[in-house]
Amino acid sequence: MDHALIEASLGELTAANSRELERKCEQIALSYIAQLVEPQFDVDSADFARDPRLICADRYWNLRFQAAPTLATAVDCAGWMAEHVVAAVQDPIREKWAMGYAFITRNSVESAAEIADATADVVAADDSACNKAYFAALYHAGKLRANFFYDELEIFLAASPLALAAGPHRESVLFTALRAFAAFGSRTTVHQHGCALLDQMWNSAERTFAATDVVLNGLAAGKDFDGRAQLLRDRSAEAVAAYPGRDILHFRLATGRWMCGEYDAAMADIDEALRLLPAIGWRVSHELLQGQYLARRDAIEAARAADRQARIDRDRVQSTEREVDRLAGEVRGTVLRAVELVTVFAAVIAFAVGSLNVSLNGNITLADRIWIVVTQGVGLLLFAFLILGGSWFIADRLARRSERRDRPED
Repeated sequence: MDHALIEASLGELTAANSRELERKCEQIALSYIAQLVEPQFDVDSADFARDPRLICADRYWNLRFQAAPTLATAVDCAGWMAEHVVAAVQDPIREKWAMGYAFITRNSVESAAEIADATADVVAADDSACNKAYFAALYHAGKLRANFFYDELEIFLAASPLALAAGPHRESVLFTALRAFAAFGSRTTVHQHGCALLDQMWNSAERTFAATDVVLNGLAAGKDFDGRAQLLRDRSAEAVAAYPGRDILHFRLATGRWMCGEYDAAMADIDEALRLLPAIGWRVSHELLQGQYLARRDAIEAARAADRQARIDRDRVQSTEREVDRLAGEVRGTVLRAVELVTVFAAVIAFAVGSLNVSLNGNITLADRIWIVVTQGVGLLLFAFLILGGSWFIADRLARRSERRDRPED
């Protein structure tokens, strides 16, 4: 295989359009696979969109992992990176490959025995064993994360010989993010521990896009706790601002807003995620992500429709209650007027009858008769005012109670 010719061909693709670039790179990657040879060119950038060498290497290792989704392949990939990827761009490429290849091969989680065998091979290797163990550990942890095996992931990161063999890499932001992911979903770990790990990773000067996405994924999919939805919404909004143009972060933000009941904003974000999702390329993850986004969009639309109907029903109930209160007020007013009329009429009749009896009684002096009539009139007047006052008081209490019920709460 003429490696020099292939490298020259890749160099000529720098000006090609995206479809031609990917088609040519895939052909070259397939030729490497067919001849059981690893690429011999070097990669000096992390531009997955325009760098022909990186795109070709990405396609080659994508095919390798799909054909053999094992830790042995991860170890080989880590060894190739150590030899052919310049140190300045190894971290972003390592994180993207480890999490991406783990996602598309998540249906092939290896057993403890297989992990032990791979660990033995790594430890017995050269002085790059630490880097190889780190990449292999990220790959296996990525599979556990993609399958939401929270407890298994927590145990693997804390005590697995493969994870321990990663040495100082265990303090990386991506390792911390994976620990936070496991803590958010673990049945034995309190959510405060996950929040502490989230803050540790979030405030790190070395925070990366991959670590940010992992921790937001854990927050979205893990156990519920007070403030979880608001935390996911706020952190996702910060992530969108920090890493613009990333479809997955808009998906996380849409999820947070959906959980907070902000359905219109959530719909705008999920539509943006679908718009940003690349429509070209060979990655299996494209269809998987598109399916997730569309399912979330359906859930947001259903929640928004239910919320809209609930508001309509609530407005209808409130309108009915206001009409009932209005009619009740009219009835109260009518009854009050009737009570007033009956009270006044009764008082007048009683006064007239009493006055007539006193006036016709010849045994009482005129002065006494006037005094009795006045006294009787004042008594009946006080009685009428007492009845009317009580009726007005009751009506006023009922009206105030109705106003308090209709007044919106702060």
